[in-house]
Amino acid sequence: MSSSYNEPPGPDRSLHRQATTRRTAITICTIADIAAGLLGLWILLFLLGANRANVFVEFVWDTAGWLSWWSQDIFTMDTEGLRVVLNYGLPAVIYLLIGHGIAARLNRA
Repeated sequence: MSSSYNEPPGPDRSLHRQATTRRTAITICTIADIAAGLLGLWILLFLLGANRANVFVEFVWDTAGWLSWWSQDIFTMDTEGLRVVLNYGLPAVIYLLIGHGIAARLNRA
C-alpha cells in the first residue's frame, strides 16, 4: 500500500514526485515572472507619462505599490524617473532571482 493517498504504488511513485515538483517549480517561476512583469510595466507606464486616472494604469500602479511596499523610498533621488526605476526595479529583480532560484533548486531535487 502506498504511503500517500495521491501517489501511485510502485516505481511510478518517483515519476509522480518529479512531475509534481516540476509543476511546482513552473508555478513559482510564473508567479515571480508576473510580479516582475507588473513592476516593469508600472516603470514603463510611469516613464511614458501614462494617465493615472485610467483604470488599467491605476490597477498596475496599485499592484506595483502592493508588490514593492517594502522597497519604497530605499532610493531618494532628485530625478523622479530614476527613483521610480530603482524603487520598483529592485523588487522586480529580487522576485525574479528568488523565484527562479527556488524553481531551479526544486528541479535539481
